[in-house]
Amino acid sequence: MAVRFGPGGNSESFAKKKFPADLPSYLSGMDLNLYEIECGRGVRISAATYENLPGLAKENDIEITLHAPYFISLSSEKEETRLKSVDYIMEAMRAADMVGATKVVVHSGSCAKMTREQALALATDTLKRTVEVMKAEGTKAILCPETMGKINQLGTLDEVTKLCKIDDNMLPCVDFGHLNARTHGSIKTIADYEALLDKIENDLGFDRLSNMHVHFSKIMYTEGGEKMHLTFEDNLYGPDYESLMELFARKNLNCTVICESAGTQAEDAAVMKKCYDSFLKG
Repeated sequence: MAVRFGPGGNSESFAKKKFPADLPSYLSGMDLNLYEIECGRGVRISAATYENLPGLAKENDIEITLHAPYFISLSSEKEETRLKSVDYIMEAMRAADMVGATKVVVHSGSCAKMTREQALALATDTLKRTVEVMKAEGTKAILCPETMGKINQLGTLDEVTKLCKIDDNMLPCVDFGHLNARTHGSIKTIADYEALLDKIENDLGFDRLSNMHVHFSKIMYTEGGEKMHLTFEDNLYGPDYESLMELFARKNLNCTVICESAGTQAEDAAVMKKCYDSFLKG
């Protein structure tokens, strides 16, 4: 086992190719073996994708993950909205199983005018209800609450590990760009990364650290946190990836790493993969 790398959605360089037919050759050309289906605006997956992607992925050793819709609201004060969010997550979970995806990412919620504790309690309730439905239906994909980039959003690392304690099968989606943005650039050294990985291991155990889902990109931030995703060419905003790749190799992790750079996500994922491989060979 080893860390897998791939893009979140299609890079600009994929523009004239056919999905999913051309995905295996496109990814293998960059030495990538992971792909995240982006359903941020709703679960809109074509019949051809449902029919063809599972076989193509299996034949070519590509792991598939899926991002649930952005409009899911785990911590809404309106119970009706939260119940609808359970339905939306389940729609994503069913789609994930149909397309052969192993993990489903869901945003952790917003604090709005509540305290963080109140928002976390509501998000916890929503996810508990979701897990009950997942178990009743027997869905297979793993649910992954994500660390978020804006300060007024739920999604500190501590909040996400607490949400993951709802069920032993849940895994964190740790977006290091988001964590860096919401803390105004606090991730600077290998020690900073190691502290975050130690926190996950202490809260959830090594197995869940090893198998966590990861999002990574450089992100511009303002006083309120995340503003926009950048590419690896940016030298002003972080975080840098090299120290994290060194730790992934040193700790023998098996996580999945999705790059969310703006338009160059596959190319930047390949850069991370090459860096990671260099530390493996060490």
